Amino acid sequence: MKKFIVDDEDINKRLDIFLSEKNEKLSRSAVQRLIDEEKVKINNKRAKASYKVQLDDEITLDEVPAKEIELKAQSIPLEVIYEDNDIIVINKPKGLVVHPANGNPDGTLVNAIMALCKDSLSGIGGEIRPGIVHRLDKDTSGILIVAKNDEAHINLSEQIKNRNVKKVYLALVRGVVKENEATIDMPIGRSTRDRKKMAVDKKGKNAITHIKVLRRYDEYTLLEVRIETGRTHQIRVHLSEIGYPVVGDTVYSNGKNRFGIVGQCLHAKSLDFKHPITGKEMHLEAELPEYFKNIIKELEK
Repeated sequence: MKKFIVDDEDINKRLDIFLSEKNEKLSRSAVQRLIDEEKVKINNKRAKASYKVQLDDEITLDEVPAKEIELKAQSIPLEVIYEDNDIIVINKPKGLVVHPANGNPDGTLVNAIMALCKDSLSGIGGEIRPGIVHRLDKDTSGILIVAKNDEAHINLSEQIKNRNVKKVYLALVRGVVKENEATIDMPIGRSTRDRKKMAVDKKGKNAITHIKVLRRYDEYTLLEVRIETGRTHQIRVHLSEIGYPVVGDTVYSNGKNRFGIVGQCLHAKSLDFKHPITGKEMHLEAELPEYFKNIIKELEK
């Protein structure tokens, strides 16, 4: 555990900025993750990234050292939607983990990208997630951008931070949604009951999800979903909270469905963004996976 006492020079700095400056090995986003995981305390109390540190504040950082993971390129089939010298955009299949972790040391999207791009990947994401600008959950399929150089990575990260990237998803949910369109504006934080899950929490971070009904079936609804914010598990948490869990989601519902699907029927359909180097307006789409198409066909009968 590391301990810091705030002096005159650092008064009124944001907590996440203060800690990233004091720890060269930790990026600001890494500090924010540690804060979300409650590994950071101020005067022995729970902290927020936006907190402005004050004189003589005692800040403790319980940083659990990550296990060394030797990354290796692996030939894993990927559907490439677009590629140039700066970015590569792929259609991630359901079941593929994005980056290595202690439970998934290999067989990830990063391993596949390394084989595909060789040495052309941004290093900003750190040793275990080179080029990764944003992520999708393991069982969420769809469109995902990878940066091939640091300039592209920084630009794309800023676009996402400033909400200039338009993300559209397709979700099949249990239940018949009555409203044609709706906005879910509920803050999301880590669950106090299960630290591996997220939950609607008035003390959490702002989270906004827009839904639009595309088709209603007897017991299910196909939704177009747009997110303004990118909180962990945001769509799954919000839809479960309003009573329409994503089909197959075993984390935020019991996952029961007549299709025998395990893992959420959630697909990142499209992205609108500016090319990080040329500034060109980009609109890219990822085709639905076969299992999702087959479920829709069954419901259409």
